[in-house]
Amino acid sequence: MTRLALALLTTLALAGCAGTYRVDNAVQSYAHWSADIPTGAQAPAAVPQAPQTYRFERLPSQRERGSAEDQNRLEAWTRTVLETHGWTVAEAPANAPWRVQVTATTVRNARSPWDDPWPSWRFRGQVVAGNGYFYWSPMFVVPMDMPWYERKVTVVIRDAASGRVVYETQAGHDGRWNSTPALWQAMLQAALNGFPAPPSGPRQVDIDLPR
Repeated sequence: MTRLALALLTTLALAGCAGTYRVDNAVQSYAHWSADIPTGAQAPAAVPQAPQTYRFERLPSQRERGSAEDQNRLEAWTRTVLETHGWTVAEAPANAPWRVQVTATTVRNARSPWDDPWPSWRFRGQVVAGNGYFYWSPMFVVPMDMPWYERKVTVVIRDAASGRVVYETQAGHDGRWNSTPALWQAMLQAALNGFPAPPSGPRQVDIDLPR
């Protein structure tokens, strides 16, 4: 029985290591490739077909020394996802027909919305040996909070000639997972799901990642 129990525990441990975790994203996208005609009605959609080229643009806050490195990584992950849709960075940025801006935010909370908001003190004790005697030593233990992260990525695409926003999309995800390149790429993959002609309205896009 002991050997059987150990075998089962080993199998479960290996299965857990080889499993996946789900990045569930709340996504909403807005495509407006065509300009409005004078009557105020929207012109027939003119969705650009791949391949397309673009250049990145940054907000002033994204050009600061401390933020520039983070932005470099974020744009690299975005570039990887856009390449799957046939969009690549232009070799001559000045001639690119599209401008892409990407932002990411993270809010770190001490606990999840479902955790107890008050610290729960636990009274525990231990047996201590000393001077030939055994005595009970009480102690209090405060469990550490497990942080809960709220993350969001936003991608905005503009027509380079006019500066008009032609595409906007965002993906939001919250959970306990630490920040990793795979996590952010999964969020960007979800945000650009259906690009360049996404379904309308809010939707959920789940991406499974290996542990």
